[in-house]
Amino acid sequence: MQAKFDLSGQVAIVTGAAQGMGESFAVQLAAAGARVVVADINDALGTAVAERIGEGAMFVHHDVTSRAEWDAVIAAAEERWGPVSILVNNAGIAVWGSMETVDEAEARKMLDVDLMGVLIGMQAVIPTMRRAGHGSIVNIASVASMKGTEGLTVYSAAKWAVRGMTKCAALELGADNIRVNAVHPGMIATAMTVDMPDPQGQPIKRKGGPDEVGNTVLFLASDASSYTTGCDFVVDGGMTIGV
Repeated sequence: MQAKFDLSGQVAIVTGAAQGMGESFAVQLAAAGARVVVADINDALGTAVAERIGEGAMFVHHDVTSRAEWDAVIAAAEERWGPVSILVNNAGIAVWGSMETVDEAEARKMLDVDLMGVLIGMQAVIPTMRRAGHGSIVNIASVASMKGTEGLTVYSAAKWAVRGMTKCAALELGADNIRVNAVHPGMIATAMTVDMPDPQGQPIKRKGGPDEVGNTVLFLASDASSYTTGCDFVVDGGMTIGV
C-alpha cells in the first residue's frame, strides 16, 4: 500500500456495503487502515462482511432514506472510533423499464434511495467531519449520469442529480476542508450483472471488477487526492468515450 493511501486513524462509513461494490469498498478501505462502518439494510450479509473484515469494522443497520438512522450510524461510529472522515455514498437501487410504463411508486422509491439518500447522508456527516477537521465524501453515481440510458429513466435522473449535487457540495464544503467527488462505474461484475454478457461496444471488452472501482474510491478517500474536489471519475472500460 502506497504511503499516501494509508488511511490509519480514519473512520469511514460505506452505505450499501453488504454486497457487491459496497462490500469491496469496505474491504479495501479497511485494508488501507480505516475503521469502517458497514452500513446496509441487509443485516445477515452486512454482519458477515463486518465479521470477515475483523475488528476494524462493525455493522450497523441503515436505511439511507431515514435521517434518524443516519444519525444512529454516525453516533455508533463516533462512540467506538471517533469522528467520521470518510463517507462512501454507495447504496442504490435500479428498476428497469420504459419511461412510459415505469411504476410511480417504484420511481419514487428510486429517487428516495438513489438521490435523497445521498443528500441526507452528506447533510448528516458535515458536523462529524467538521469535528474531525477534514473529510472526503465519495458519491457513487453511474455511467447513466454521463449519457442517456434506455430503460433507466428514473435511475438516470437520480444519478445525474447526484453528479450535480456533488459539484455543489464541493463548492459549499471546501471551506471546511471537506472534499466531495463522484465515481461513475460502468458495467461491473456483481450479482446485478451476472446474467449480462460482457460489453463489446467499448475498448475494454469485459465487465469491471468491484475492486477496480474500489481503487478509485480508495484514491479519493486518501490524501493522494488532497487537491481534488467536485470531480467526476469514470470507471467504465471506455463505455462513454464516444458520448
